[in-house]
Amino acid sequence: MTPRPYLAGFGNQFVSEAVAGALPQGRNSPQRAPMGLYAELISGSAFTAPRHHNQRTWVYRRQPSVVTGAYTPYEQPCWKSGAAQGEAVAPDPLRWDPLAIPDEPLDFIDGLRTIALNGDPDAQSGMAAHLVLMNRSMQGRALVNADGEMLIVPQQGELEIVTELGVLELRPGEIALLPRGIAFSVNVRGPSRAYVCENHGAAFRLPELGPIGSNGLANPRDFLAPVAAFEEPQQRPYEIVRRFGARLWRTTQARTPFDVVAWHGNLAPFKYDTANFMVIGSVSFDHPDPSIFTVLSSPSDTPGTANCDFVIFPPRWLVGEDTFRPPWYHRNVMSEFMGLVHGQYDAKPGGFKPGGMSLHDCMIAHGPDAEAFDKASRAELAPHKLEDTLAFMFESRWRFRPTAFAMQCDALDRDYAGCWAGLNDHFTR
Repeated sequence: MTPRPYLAGFGNQFVSEAVAGALPQGRNSPQRAPMGLYAELISGSAFTAPRHHNQRTWVYRRQPSVVTGAYTPYEQPCWKSGAAQGEAVAPDPLRWDPLAIPDEPLDFIDGLRTIALNGDPDAQSGMAAHLVLMNRSMQGRALVNADGEMLIVPQQGELEIVTELGVLELRPGEIALLPRGIAFSVNVRGPSRAYVCENHGAAFRLPELGPIGSNGLANPRDFLAPVAAFEEPQQRPYEIVRRFGARLWRTTQARTPFDVVAWHGNLAPFKYDTANFMVIGSVSFDHPDPSIFTVLSSPSDTPGTANCDFVIFPPRWLVGEDTFRPPWYHRNVMSEFMGLVHGQYDAKPGGFKPGGMSLHDCMIAHGPDAEAFDKASRAELAPHKLEDTLAFMFESRWRFRPTAFAMQCDALDRDYAGCWAGLNDHFTR
């Protein structure tokens, strides 16, 4: 990928212009913006939100975004939103093998497959967990999601994400966070697979550190926003696909949506390299709750209980003494959707593969399979580093409902519970 310049700092007030002098000085919307541009405000929060939560960006573009046509329905039956579009299933743990990338031409929009979902976009609550299988770029089309922001986790293939504010280059191990309502287009370099969290609730933010103090977890400076870049007008129409009210709509416009010459504000797309995550763990015995691996959090109206958390399990040292080091057996009031970007997950050494997924809903027991338990129970407890691994979790206070696609596809492991069958009763008096 071609190295690109970026602007560093999550939540910063950025100033960027692709052409010197394109930004007005001292006024956001002067009577005449420089260079014949139009001033447009993109608000990611209510105008009266507290200053430290208020998100907005002024863009200066060649034509305002109102220059478009009327919308008509766009059919993509595999993209679902809201608990009402999920399936009522038994309280069983669920797991999927990696889904193959089809040969038929699929871009980011048409290749999206919803796996599990909860909440309600109209109530601005909950999220949807998607898998995207794609093998072609979004040529001459862009997506605008008015229902929620999108967190993209590439698993296979390099992505170029063109946004109104600039371009993000992304490879597995990095993530992209795209704000609600920002137009973007995804270009691929061959068959690609990515996980996506579509967050309908409060915008993702860095979690509070509490007793950890001022350092640790994801550092704001490691989040990178794009510099201003605009696409020259082309002799072709652009298809705009909009996610609105849990449905897709389309229109065609003569102009490119990527015509922003300059911008300033704190509502921006970001990329983040998970290799920069500062892992914190125990140096004595036991290990902290998995919340210690939280990268981003979408809070709910209940303090300390997230609408959605994005949690990673990257390379790290294990040093606890007299400690069972893989994740413990567990039932959680929070619901957990998990994926594996690369490597091996320590609780499921053979059954959980890169590109695969698992779902453990509210109070559904889960934990290491029989093989992992036996190995960890007998291991010599010298310091050990987990290397070449990156798993993640979308965790939500709302119960997930899998989709009909997820429950009917061939990748569903219909004998998942069998991985615990070898956990025999060893009680002795």
